[in-house]
Amino acid sequence: MEYGWLSVIPPLIAITAALITKEVLLSLFLGIFVGAWILSDYSIIAAFEKTFSIGFSGMSDPEWNIPILAFLFLLGGLTALVSASGGSRAFGDWAMARVKTRVGAQLVTMLLGIIIFIDDYFNSLAVGQVARPITDRHKVSRAKLAYIIDSTAAPVCIIAPLSSWGAYIITVIAEQLKNVNVTGIEPLTAFVSMIPMNLYAILALLMVLAIAVTNIEFGSMAREEKRALKTGQLYDDGKGEPPGNPEVEVSKEGTVKGKVIDLVLPILGLIFFTTLSMLYTGGYFGEDGGDLMEAFLNTAVSISLVYGAALTIIFTALLYLPRRLMKPREFIPALLQGMQSMVTAIIILVMAWAIGGVIGELGTGEFLASKLSESLPVALLPALGFILSGIMAFATGTSWGTFGIMLPIVAPMAAAAGTGTEIILMSMAAVLAGAVYGDHISPISDTTILSSTGASCHHIDHVRTQLPYATMAAVFSAIGYVVMALTNSVLLGLAVSIVLLAAALFVLRKKKLEVEQG
Repeated sequence: MEYGWLSVIPPLIAITAALITKEVLLSLFLGIFVGAWILSDYSIIAAFEKTFSIGFSGMSDPEWNIPILAFLFLLGGLTALVSASGGSRAFGDWAMARVKTRVGAQLVTMLLGIIIFIDDYFNSLAVGQVARPITDRHKVSRAKLAYIIDSTAAPVCIIAPLSSWGAYIITVIAEQLKNVNVTGIEPLTAFVSMIPMNLYAILALLMVLAIAVTNIEFGSMAREEKRALKTGQLYDDGKGEPPGNPEVEVSKEGTVKGKVIDLVLPILGLIFFTTLSMLYTGGYFGEDGGDLMEAFLNTAVSISLVYGAALTIIFTALLYLPRRLMKPREFIPALLQGMQSMVTAIIILVMAWAIGGVIGELGTGEFLASKLSESLPVALLPALGFILSGIMAFATGTSWGTFGIMLPIVAPMAAAAGTGTEIILMSMAAVLAGAVYGDHISPISDTTILSSTGASCHHIDHVRTQLPYATMAAVFSAIGYVVMALTNSVLLGLAVSIVLLAAALFVLRKKKLEVEQG
């Protein structure tokens, strides 16, 4: 059955309610229930049954969702162990002696986000654990931390060939190039060629850098930053404790003996063991062996994250217990307390998956694609593909799903123009960029939720403060795509976008929107 415009109502209700009420769980439930009501032929009783059916089916997915939930629990436990050992406190003291400004704290966070490019889930959570002690000491609001994390997660992963995103996108690109009979370019070469065409990813990274250096803030973010600087209150404590921030007691021994390595080594261990697990599940160590790209292409990301986190906890026990940073009877309680701190984030994530299931059954993505792509002028195809992908990812909360729907639509349309391979690559790059933008601003996106969790920021505050920043980068990206398609020059389109972003930030600075450092 086709539901037409009715398919747009559930995500619209969830997103609008979240922005108005700032109650994410209630808003998600409303969206899920309304969708289930439509799917159940408007029967209230059947709608309740459908709501729980979809919720449980999403949560019980053994290949992706269950491992991701397990990873979140394990990472929460690892965070608590590092805190209880005194490692977080020692790292904060060490960082304060070396990173002496708020600008430096933000740039270090950005650098970590670029370095940890393997996977956006892993990036969002791992960077938050490392950077939070530094940004907290310099009174950087948790909303600002969440913005930096989110803007250096997917935008970095989507232009990195050796990442879970890169491997997936190369596969999808290969299929589309084959479908439109483009044989003169290899999928990996096409991916690399599309990197400078991914305007939103580039502008998002440049905007993080510029805002960190200039201290320009506007919208809700300015209020969050001013409050953090004036009062030291890093988040709205009227909303309670944000997820991902376990309060654990540091043992007396840990207070004395905890060192910087007690935070750094577990994080490095997490990176090492996760990367090793990704290569293992990708068949790199199999009898036939394989190259790195093939291993990342075939890897099971979710289960690799679980393996990596579990091995890291074992490694952490071997690091802490023999040195008596923690007593054996303290280890498990701290681990469990950290897991408990992730419950709120996990509930939000499960409900986001549930509304994704509802949207999938209603066919929201396919409907939007069919309606909004009926008459796209070829010269404007990249820009309109960017906008359409942004709308779809915002409504559905998934960038990968948007890739899967939009690329098979846009690639043949670009090929039909008969102007060569360049317009095809531009159009596909625009779809990738638009999907990341829509995913960034969507309250029901799992990566947005995980960025909030990694920064220990209230989710709706992250969505609210990031929206104007991401949208500014998106507007200039859309203009860049128009220039790029009309001139057939990638560099000119990129240059125009960057110049417009620089000009906007200059105007904002002239309006004295810098946050005083105090």
